[in-house]
Amino acid sequence: MLTRRRVKQTDPLEIRLAAEAERLREEAKALPPGAARDEMLRRARQAETGSQMSEWLRSPGLQPPD
Repeated sequence: MLTRRRVKQTDPLEIRLAAEAERLREEAKALPPGAARDEMLRRARQAETGSQMSEWLRSPGLQPPD
């Protein structure tokens, strides 16, 4: 039977996503304008949005839906 390899993350998801967004933006700066650069910037925005959503979901003021 195959065993699943588990990795214990040291940083919270929000921090990892924010770092990924920053890394993607830095890489996009080095690319010429075009489809590849646009795709990298889109992925950076997605990572940043995911980071913000995760932070919001973990916030203590969040109320459950009625």
